[in-house]
Amino acid sequence: MKYADVAVDITAKALDRPFQYLVPEELEAGIEEGAIVKAPFGNGNREITGYVLSLSDQPKLDPEKIKPIHAVVTRLSDEEKRLTSLAVWIKGRYGSSFAAAMRTVLPARKKTAAKLKRVVCLAVPREQALEETQQMRRRHENARLRLMEALAEEERLPYEVCTGKLHVTSAVIRALVQKGFIRIERERIYRNPMPADAFAHSQVQLNEAQRSAADLIIARTDEKPDSCFLIQGVTGSGKTEVYIELIAHMVAQGKQAIVLIPEIALTYQTLMRFYHRFNGRVSVIHSKMSPGEKQDQFDRASQGDLDVMIGPRSALFTPFANLGIIVIDEEHEESYRSSQSPCYHAREVAMRRGELEGACVVLGSATPSVEASYLARSGRIGLVRLDERAGAASLPRIQIIDLRQEVPSLDGMILSGTLQEAMRAALEKKEQIMLFLNRRGYSGSVICSSCGHALRCPHCDVSLTLHRGRGVSHARQSAAEKDRSVLVCHYCGYTQSMPDVCPECGSVYLRSFRFGTEQVEAQVSTLFPDARVLRLDRDTASGKDGELKVLSAFAGHEADILIGTQMIVKGHDFPDVTLMGILMADLSLNIPDYSAGERTFQLLTQAAGRAGRSDRQGLVLIQTYLPDHYAVTCAAAQDYDAFYEKEIGFRDTAGYPPVGSLTAVHMSCPDQDHLILAAGYVRKFLLKMTQGSAVQILGPTDEPVAKIADVWRMVLYMKGGSADTLRMIRRWLEKYIEINEGFANIGITYETTI
Repeated sequence: MKYADVAVDITAKALDRPFQYLVPEELEAGIEEGAIVKAPFGNGNREITGYVLSLSDQPKLDPEKIKPIHAVVTRLSDEEKRLTSLAVWIKGRYGSSFAAAMRTVLPARKKTAAKLKRVVCLAVPREQALEETQQMRRRHENARLRLMEALAEEERLPYEVCTGKLHVTSAVIRALVQKGFIRIERERIYRNPMPADAFAHSQVQLNEAQRSAADLIIARTDEKPDSCFLIQGVTGSGKTEVYIELIAHMVAQGKQAIVLIPEIALTYQTLMRFYHRFNGRVSVIHSKMSPGEKQDQFDRASQGDLDVMIGPRSALFTPFANLGIIVIDEEHEESYRSSQSPCYHAREVAMRRGELEGACVVLGSATPSVEASYLARSGRIGLVRLDERAGAASLPRIQIIDLRQEVPSLDGMILSGTLQEAMRAALEKKEQIMLFLNRRGYSGSVICSSCGHALRCPHCDVSLTLHRGRGVSHARQSAAEKDRSVLVCHYCGYTQSMPDVCPECGSVYLRSFRFGTEQVEAQVSTLFPDARVLRLDRDTASGKDGELKVLSAFAGHEADILIGTQMIVKGHDFPDVTLMGILMADLSLNIPDYSAGERTFQLLTQAAGRAGRSDRQGLVLIQTYLPDHYAVTCAAAQDYDAFYEKEIGFRDTAGYPPVGSLTAVHMSCPDQDHLILAAGYVRKFLLKMTQGSAVQILGPTDEPVAKIADVWRMVLYMKGGSADTLRMIRRWLEKYIEINEGFANIGITYETTI
């Protein structure tokens, strides 16, 4: 008898272990490691899905008690087996269940109906068909004659061609089927998200710097296929052309490529470059596609019909048979980190998949993440630089506007006088303008509009967040706090009352800023009534192609001014944009996160990179209350190296990643009192396990958004120590939670930054 260890597709941590099943004799040929099966589970023997981990001849308990597998759903291909190995690694690194990891790496396993088309086929020899046409001609059966003559020529015709172009009715077709002259077959249609005109082949000539970068990476990957590189290139330096050259080298060797991008709509222009270069053997997936459309693209990849798959982080799990390269464009983007279990980072998983499959990994950004730069500067991955813009374009001129002098408060105009004058000049010259509203971190941060000071936690060096009365968990509120605003640290739980005056300068102008793109649009329309204005935010980008329509309209000069949030600053190339205005540049410095400086520098640098991308000089105006902050000054100077040195010094001193290690324990529950109690027990357990070590336990405290859909959310942090130490402590915590029934209705996920 054969037995299979099966991981059941249930996310409960208590069931995250193999269960042994009997392999029935009639199923032995179809069951192997990696197979997906249906099997009975629990006292009621309800049928569930499971993944076969291993096979053996030895039962682990009484054979009479071992249940048989019911059926084989599918046998995994070789590439899907490699993805299963990746799921095992994800489970161990990020602390998820195996089932959750498997659903992540095999996202196309959701059953969807294939899209089919009908094809009319000749069912008799061609000579017999021609003889029959003579009879039809004599009988004046003109419709049947047209169809049989066409099939005698082509043998197979789409049903729609027969009923449309040949003007043959369904009744005629049925009659010929009944006589046995023709038959109807059904063929699968693969839904293709590419535009119909995307197949014209083109090739871009690389400049000297691009050619040097591509040749260096090609030479090293030919020696060591699973090499990893960071391409640090200024905005407009032509990183995409280097990616395409590297992919072309892999495709010429019969290998495939995955290109990860932060958001699908932001890269329409980039997508067309790939389509044109690779003659249509390119596809794309994204969140707005239907399950059937996604399934089709993964099926095309596994069948060898594609060379390149482009998409967000889920595209990383494309089941290519001979993967040669993984490119992560704009690798610094936060969207590459999953917020749901398993809380993986695409950069780390890509590097692991590259190791498993012998594929090169290329990270690219004008503003690389501190983690990627740390790896490159410590010699663990290669570093390639592109320090100049491609073609005739030059970096824009950047000017910092001190809002403390121009705009003493936000009760008046959002646009400074300097920015208004620059906009007027650009409009007179028929040039385009982009206004970027940096809203990241705006909600709840408190800033003095006189001196620019932001209220921060004295223990964690992150911004405090304003909560109105009951916004803070009641267990940490006094009676007085319930009736007034409270400032909270979302790392350690420190609270303080909202002060009446700024502790830095004594001003009464403390503000929790709240304004949006609609207010900016209204002011722009008032100041420049003749200008054509477009707005891009969540409201205007709704729908499947909403974002693309706005961007295409702006690219087609249907507007003079584009106003937007983060959507407008990522990867777009509008040659006629000469002015970029950045409103409230420093708000993102006040998000309650140790990486606030990094996020701000990246946003400002990326936004500045949208201006002056042709032969016309660009101008960038940065409005800020903190003109001397290193994130602002380094962005204005486009000096990544200076920023990195400042930021890594701060991380080193404070013990934050990548110098130190940090693991977040996210907890959720519909019952707030029960959640607070459970979080307290977790804290006590972690304090006991880390006593005498270098690991600090911070929290528990509310998440920045403490309640979503009637579910309360809290977080604890383990900070310091080595990565291995934090993983070991996490595994102890998992076992502690598993054996305690009080955690049965507590949702727990882990997020590790190392």
